Amino acid sequence: MKPDDLLVISPVKEFTCADCGTTETDLMRLENDAPHCLGCADLDHLVFLPSGNTALTRRARKASTLSAVVVRWSRARKRYERQGVLVEQAALEIAEEQCLADEDLRARQRERSRERRAIEDVDFQHRLAIEIRRLFPACPASRATAIALHAGTRSSGRVGRSAAGRALDEHAVTLAVVASIRHEDTPYDRLLMTGISRQDARDQIRSQLDDVLTRWRS
Repeated sequence: MKPDDLLVISPVKEFTCADCGTTETDLMRLENDAPHCLGCADLDHLVFLPSGNTALTRRARKASTLSAVVVRWSRARKRYERQGVLVEQAALEIAEEQCLADEDLRARQRERSRERRAIEDVDFQHRLAIEIRRLFPACPASRATAIALHAGTRSSGRVGRSAAGRALDEHAVTLAVVASIRHEDTPYDRLLMTGISRQDARDQIRSQLDDVLTRWRS
């Protein structure tokens, strides 16, 4: 809150308006240390906007000729805490329209970003498949493509998305091929399902994996 903010209080108990004498539980404005209802304070034409949406609040206050900050006493924290603002109805509607326009813009930007990332992914996976065929000339083209698609999936955590993988480092590309062979061309997964440790399973299928690597390199 700024020092010059117009303050309105959300009372924790009933109060009696110093002007009209009515008992209220709604918002009040202190003037000369005396409570006044919003009608007597000439603020009853304003609408309440709860805290939570910073952009909407900022725009509504900017568009509103008259506004007030609503606070409530916190017994636990021993201080007044902001609850929201009072603004003109027309100002709130303007602010809502501006925020909706911004959301549309952000949605379009997100869609363009998704499209750009999709294009980048396709390009990277294509280059990865080419590199696989370069290192493993006898690897079927369809298999190289499948390995590239799997290893190069964004946010997958797979070796193809590592820094080395994105740079098409030979070791990283080979690891992606090895992983594919291990799962697709050996009984590695079935061994794991029998309770064999990962290292023991890898040791058992080592010769089969090496045979495929040798064939694909020739």
